[in-house]
Amino acid sequence: MGRVGSAPSPGGSSRCGAVSRLSHGTVIPSLKWHLLSFPASPPLFQAKLLRETVRKHCSSMSVPPFPQLIPDLENRGGVSCHGVVTAISTNALMEQLRLKYQQRPWTETLKLVYFCMDNPLRRPVSNAPDGPLLSCMEKIEKTLNAKSMFSVMDTLELLSRQKGLTVHVSPSGTACYITSMMFYVEIQLEKDGDVMDVKLAHFEEAPVVCDDLVQLLRMKNYDAFGKILEDLSNMYRIPGNSKMKAKGYLALQALEKDLYSMSLLDRTQDLNRVTEVLNGKVGHLVPRTGGTPMNIEFYISPYQVLEAELNHGSQVCGTKTVVTIESTDALHKLPLSPLIVDPRAGEDSNPAFLQLTDELSMDLPALFVLKFHKPVPMSLSSIEEIQRLTGIQISGLKLAPLYELIVQSTLKEKCSEDLSTNKSCFLVSLPDCPKHCYFINKGSEKSDLAGALVSKIPFNHPKCVPDVIEILRHQVAYNTLISSCVSEKHINEDDSELLYFEVVPHKNSSFSVFFLHPVKENLACVVIDVITSREVQCHLHLNPQDPTLNSSDDFIARAVKRCMSVPVVMRAVFRNAAKVKADSETQDMDMEQQPEPQLEQTTDSNSLKESLSGAGQQDWVVTDTPNNTDSTKENLSTAKLEALGDNREKK
Repeated sequence: MGRVGSAPSPGGSSRCGAVSRLSHGTVIPSLKWHLLSFPASPPLFQAKLLRETVRKHCSSMSVPPFPQLIPDLENRGGVSCHGVVTAISTNALMEQLRLKYQQRPWTETLKLVYFCMDNPLRRPVSNAPDGPLLSCMEKIEKTLNAKSMFSVMDTLELLSRQKGLTVHVSPSGTACYITSMMFYVEIQLEKDGDVMDVKLAHFEEAPVVCDDLVQLLRMKNYDAFGKILEDLSNMYRIPGNSKMKAKGYLALQALEKDLYSMSLLDRTQDLNRVTEVLNGKVGHLVPRTGGTPMNIEFYISPYQVLEAELNHGSQVCGTKTVVTIESTDALHKLPLSPLIVDPRAGEDSNPAFLQLTDELSMDLPALFVLKFHKPVPMSLSSIEEIQRLTGIQISGLKLAPLYELIVQSTLKEKCSEDLSTNKSCFLVSLPDCPKHCYFINKGSEKSDLAGALVSKIPFNHPKCVPDVIEILRHQVAYNTLISSCVSEKHINEDDSELLYFEVVPHKNSSFSVFFLHPVKENLACVVIDVITSREVQCHLHLNPQDPTLNSSDDFIARAVKRCMSVPVVMRAVFRNAAKVKADSETQDMDMEQQPEPQLEQTTDSNSLKESLSGAGQQDWVVTDTPNNTDSTKENLSTAKLEALGDNREKK
């Protein structure tokens, strides 16, 4: 097998364009059963297949493919054809077809008919009479478990053609080649259909074994395999010839080398994944392997960490972005070689980079992009800050209230079915606590309260990636707090047993949570300011005449950082307030039982509340289960959460 520049053609010359395995193909059982008696009395279905074959291949016999050339075979039963077109009649045309294929086996003819049906060229599939049939065949092939080499080959051919790629099969029938101008994928199969090996070769590069593709095909995960084929095609979708496309791939390789060098700066032998995700310059970076592009995991919530620790063997992933390259309308300077001079030569141990000179770069109609699996709601201020760093505008943004975008994204993630996103009142259930009802004040589209869904961030220099990652961490941490107040449960009627809260956005990345004082009837407020993804400041505001809630600002801030959940934090505040209220009632009862109160024993209630031990402030269980279905999370202990929080603060 050579390089991509000389793509293989194991099947020899192809009569049907992309496919060259007609003499080695499989027999589709359903089609074979219908067409066994085709020469004698073709039914209506056979006539349709034959007509598609004639339309597809009449050009090879120098016959113009006019619609008048083939009369309506359905109306004639597919037997007596008398329509004549100037130079040649349908009967003569059919005779030529019979002579052409009489020396070839039925398996070849059936494969040809199947291919023509699967690739209609004269009209859209949606309007074609055989469109429903093709759709059913595709569903059947996806549903059936491929147990033979031929069925696996058919599935790979169908999948590759859907992605716009060319398919070749070796003469032995055990190797399948999925090719394009810039790369090819070689798949080796056993006789029973098991995948032996998968290799990927980029333009003018030797093929490399891809274990990730092998695993996907062995698990019959054709959807994921098709997504990788699509990503490979998109990576080379740069305007220009093959040399221009190859330069784009070279630029992507240079970027990946620089990012990988930056990921090694803070990496030590005992560094765990969570610490690297939350604190690494470029997060937890996984290099590109085979068909899987380089990805960066840059944020993971405390509950995701706990879920991974409680469910041993499961890999819980945080928020990720994919590093790739995409085409643009304008030209941009992209590096063709790594730009890091010395990884630790810059200020604060930051790497020093070379400038994008003409010798080190090239103008290409493309840009590097950080691409998200799901669009990320981002505030307008964060978007503008990223654009100042990269010097490139993020296109396709549609401004809307930021909180509305966060609510919509959270509902799509938490709910299996579509729910109305016009709701702003959500019911959150927590164990050992009355239910919470959160009103989300979505704000407006003005100033910092506006935002947009961001699917990708373009850039052209690796030096801006660490700062962009830090902004993304900050935004996702803020979104995590707001989304903790959202659930799929709505309420339509007032309930006196509920605890009501209102979440109100402020400028930048701060917001307030308003609630009724647990003892008095006045409003109280907690202001949460997310300074960075690792630093949070909180302030509790009460009416001066109301008793304290026994929750200091520092206690609330530590609680927020350890769980990143507003409902859990508010439950902790109410528990502390309940303890103060219970102690106060006990004291009042004791005072009433005393016949002669002594002045020196009378204690001011505020002094009593201030003298409570700090141990009482820490007595709360950290669980955040808006849907109240995860029993594991409901049983998380205080010690487990505090240990996690202490470790995160130390790191």
